[in-house]
Amino acid sequence: MEHIRVEHIRHRWAALALLCLAQFMLIVDITAVNLALPSMARDLGLGRQALTWVPAAYTLCFGGLLLLGGRLADGLGRRRAFLLGLAAFIAASLLSGLSHTSGELIAGRAAQGVAAALLSPAALSIVTTTFHGPERTKALGVWGAIGGAGAAVGVLIGGALTSGPGWRWVFFVNLPVGLAVLALLPRLVPASGAARSLRGLDVPGALTATATAALLVYGLIHAGGSGWGTAATLLPLAGAVVSGSLLVVVERSAAQPLLRPGLVRDRAVVAGTAVMFAATILLITGFFLVSWYLQHRAGYSALRTGVVYLPVAVATGLGAHLASHSVGHLGFRGTAGAGFAVAGVGAVLLTRLPASGDAALAVLPGFMLLSAGVGMALVTATTVALHQADHREAGLISGLVNTGHELGSALGVALASVLAAGSLGVAATGVGGFRTAFAAAAGIAAVAAVGALGALPAGRPDPGARPVFGH
Repeated sequence: MEHIRVEHIRHRWAALALLCLAQFMLIVDITAVNLALPSMARDLGLGRQALTWVPAAYTLCFGGLLLLGGRLADGLGRRRAFLLGLAAFIAASLLSGLSHTSGELIAGRAAQGVAAALLSPAALSIVTTTFHGPERTKALGVWGAIGGAGAAVGVLIGGALTSGPGWRWVFFVNLPVGLAVLALLPRLVPASGAARSLRGLDVPGALTATATAALLVYGLIHAGGSGWGTAATLLPLAGAVVSGSLLVVVERSAAQPLLRPGLVRDRAVVAGTAVMFAATILLITGFFLVSWYLQHRAGYSALRTGVVYLPVAVATGLGAHLASHSVGHLGFRGTAGAGFAVAGVGAVLLTRLPASGDAALAVLPGFMLLSAGVGMALVTATTVALHQADHREAGLISGLVNTGHELGSALGVALASVLAAGSLGVAATGVGGFRTAFAAAAGIAAVAAVGALGALPAGRPDPGARPVFGH
């Protein structure tokens, strides 16, 4: 009996490593592709509009389909959904890497987003239902570290691959990683038993929720490039409001609603999603602005920029590790509040970016603090939202939390683009826009810290829950 228990413990942590590797691949892909965009534009002759849609197609499909992907993970079975999503992501990566036209590349990126929307919530729900009690907190700490550290490492990988074998390898590198996970995971994670029937799937609710999220992401993407007052921004945002209102009506009349009323009124789920949203805004704002500052103001190459991000990845991991321990002592409120406070201090330091001098030395202290604080908040967000999740809804809740991440990503880029507009133009030379944007980020962090103290449920994860494997 003891031997079986030890084997199960070993299998759980080995499975977590594979699940995190798959999630790491998704996150690295985002920042690596963004860094490779200039090379893609040169080789494929991408115009400004096509260049915008290479990252946008992925974000739009990923963010828009997460709730449906989470529900499918619950219905199909978590392991089955994960493997289907991973296989589709591998195929879409191959398609993207073999692209010879802008249409092929954008189609491949959209397919990657669809696959990721099934893969990511299924992976997180496996983590949630495999670990319980203190083990779950530790596992979610590792998962949270992947979020920020993966984005930072993606800058380095993107720079190295783009400067070396070429931008196509940003996609090709997913093939051996994905195939290894695809082969090994079924040996470590048993099937989740009888999957729930999809015959009762709330199709109108799923379509309306997808449309709402997609319109929000689409509008926020255009806000960053076109401004908040343009039709390309206002029309989809207005459509999201209408679609969201329709979603409320549809869900109230559905026999088996996609988002049951109790779930959307669950304080832990809603507050955890909000913390994820705010933390991602801060993280993406920092990544977007610092990348631009280093490459376009300090003249750093893509590879040199990636090297600067290495200590940032370490800082994010340390913040996540600290949160996985402190949440058991400070509780959800204290850990999230402390994380946002640390991130706010980092943003304040970044308001002093110089127009000249040692760029890395100027960036790193503030950027590392911001990233460490965000790492703490990311772990708190997933822990509070999922610590009491019903196994039957783990996928859907995971999809909801990840939707907060994608919306935060889109809004972070939009805010940074607008607030720092004076410093982002090709001909711009000053750093006033960067300082303004980071001052706004510091304000967001302060509001989020105060909000977390009031909105998050009091208490901490249940230390007495027993770990269960294979649910």
